[in-house]
Amino acid sequence: MDKKIDHIDRRILAELQRDSSLSQRALAERVNLSQNACWRRLQALTENGVLQGSTARIDRRKLGLTLVVFVMLRTRHHSAEWLRTFRRHVLTIPEIVDFHRIGGDYDYQLKVVTESMDTYDKVYQRLIEGIELDGVTSYFAMESIAEGRPLPIE
Repeated sequence: MDKKIDHIDRRILAELQRDSSLSQRALAERVNLSQNACWRRLQALTENGVLQGSTARIDRRKLGLTLVVFVMLRTRHHSAEWLRTFRRHVLTIPEIVDFHRIGGDYDYQLKVVTESMDTYDKVYQRLIEGIELDGVTSYFAMESIAEGRPLPIE
C-alpha cells in the first residue's frame, strides 16, 4: 500500500463495517470530514485493495440455514498441483463459506452452512468426491454466539 492507513481511515473502515449502506455524506459526517475528503480516502482505500466491495449481512437462520459445521481435513498430499486442484474443488461448493489452510493436527478447516444433516451429507459427499483425503472430522455447532464480527481496526 502506497499510503499508511491513519486513524481517519480506520474510522472510515469501522463505520463501513457497522453499516456499508451509509451514504457518502452520512459517512463523511460520522468521521468529521468534508464529502470530497471522504471520497478521496474511499478511492485510495479501494485502489489499494483495503476496501473490496460491499456485502449485505444476512440472517442465515431466516433462510433456513440452521446447521453450521466445522470440517477439519487431513491430507498426505502437499504438492502445489494437489493444492490447486483441491482449492478449485472446494471453491465449487457454495455451502463452504470459509476455507483455511491451518497448522497443527489438521491441514484445512472449512465452515459449512446448510439447512440440515441431509444437506450436509450431500456437501460431504461432494467434498470427498475425487479428492484423496487422509481424514475428515466434522464438528457441529450447537449455538452461534458471535458470527461475522467486524475486524478490530479502531
